[in-house]
Amino acid sequence: MLAMQYSFTLPADYDMSIIRERIATKGHLMDDFPLLVFKAFLHARRDHGRHHACENLYAPFYLWENAEGMNRFLSSSGFDALTASFGWPSIKTWSIWASRLLPTHVGAVCATREIVQIHPHTVLSDLQNAETERVGVDVENGGALGAIVGFEPNTWTLVRFRLWLKYQESFDQANVQFYEVGHMSIPAKFRTQE
Repeated sequence: MLAMQYSFTLPADYDMSIIRERIATKGHLMDDFPLLVFKAFLHARRDHGRHHACENLYAPFYLWENAEGMNRFLSSSGFDALTASFGWPSIKTWSIWASRLLPTHVGAVCATREIVQIHPHTVLSDLQNAETERVGVDVENGGALGAIVGFEPNTWTLVRFRLWLKYQESFDQANVQFYEVGHMSIPAKFRTQE
């Protein structure tokens, strides 16, 4: 599997209801995109004080079955329309180490993303095992509806992505980006997966 995210930083005075309306009217178009596990339509509001958002963001997060799905999307008319509206994004991708999605992840209302630097000479197998265990703990005991960890060996970073039913005080950390979820696109074959 492969995770992917791009993020558009919008002006401080941008009317974020435009983003919410875009998600409401266009989000369903991705619901059955080939090779998609899910797309979380994410946004963050600068003025949403309790979540310490520094910028207005539109930042969808994707989980693909494989790179072919990502490539199909990036060459699609939907991506062309996105770039016509918001510009040409820089796209982050991560190879998935572990993922756990509850059937209820379709109801996620918020998400968190943390990007962590991997220090040189880290024993990657140990790190992968620890992060895989953390995925399970966050879903089984931490309240997450879904948890993903992946890594990127060019910049030596890992991503921790979580889907949640409600905001938690623990999200207010300097290195954790909080998002609201406007829509979850999940193909039918994954909607009933346990």
